[in-house]
Amino acid sequence: MSRPSLSLVVPVYNVAPYLRQCLDSLQAQSGVVDEIIAVDDGSTDDSPRILAEYARRLPQMRVIRQENGGLSAARNTGMRHAGGTYLAFVDSDDFLAAEAYRMPLQRAEAEQLDMIMFNAMFHHEGRAADRPILGDTGRTGVISGRDWLRLRLRAGRLPHMVWMHVYRRAFLQNGAWQFVPRLVHEDVVWTTHALLAAARFAYEPVIAYFYRIPVRHFSPEQNQRRLEAVVESSIYNARALAAIAADAAIDAELRDLLARELVDGAFSVFHKLEKMPDSLARRSFAARLRREGWYRFLWQNARGYTQRRRVARRYLQALFA
Repeated sequence: MSRPSLSLVVPVYNVAPYLRQCLDSLQAQSGVVDEIIAVDDGSTDDSPRILAEYARRLPQMRVIRQENGGLSAARNTGMRHAGGTYLAFVDSDDFLAAEAYRMPLQRAEAEQLDMIMFNAMFHHEGRAADRPILGDTGRTGVISGRDWLRLRLRAGRLPHMVWMHVYRRAFLQNGAWQFVPRLVHEDVVWTTHALLAAARFAYEPVIAYFYRIPVRHFSPEQNQRRLEAVVESSIYNARALAAIAADAAIDAELRDLLARELVDGAFSVFHKLEKMPDSLARRSFAARLRREGWYRFLWQNARGYTQRRRVARRYLQALFA
């Protein structure tokens, strides 16, 4: 039997210092990768020239250039153009381990999986030792994605990163999910939807991916824009998870687990507000949260004494600010 094909979707935006390492790691995958779709999302640095150089050497690579629309838009474009039996995502400032997809792809095909997840490393560029993202679980047999979601929410550790999965492309097409443009932490809602839909899922604890954590320096204006984007995305994700949990097909335990997860994530809104350098924007966001019933929303979804106490404390702080 012929081997099933694998497409990689690689969004690219102004990552010239890291792009060669990423593309070299793709080139070194020993024939496992059949299609590389690099979506140049309007880069203004040397990334387009590097992509063109590698496209000449890699017959399976093609470059699609579009106006800047953000990571989500680039991933959506890549998905539309992918043709493989399986699909995976690679962020272009990260890189792959040798033979990264060989075992996950073999299992996905042999066990007819909708999704398979592998482990990855936080890569600190030598400032600290790399460490695995998941360190507390072993290999699973075939389970449903819903059962995996439940297990990880019970454990309080659910990595949402889409680049930790290989997907059967027909499964993604059936789901018709899209990443929300201009959203950061765009993986959260996507991964929740995919896990709830996956009838056949497995986890293979091989280290396949290295997620780069670079040192970044922001001006106050850049930092303000970055924090505003995180706040908007956290609000969106919390309300989207609440809508998912309200589905009649979600059982009581999973509904409670999702509610607890969304409230824990939603507290990042307060942390990011406190870090905003623009005090006027900070007060404007705080007023909007009160006006839009953010505290009532969190109270309705809070589970247990600890979460409710934290919500109440934040509400009182806002009331007397």
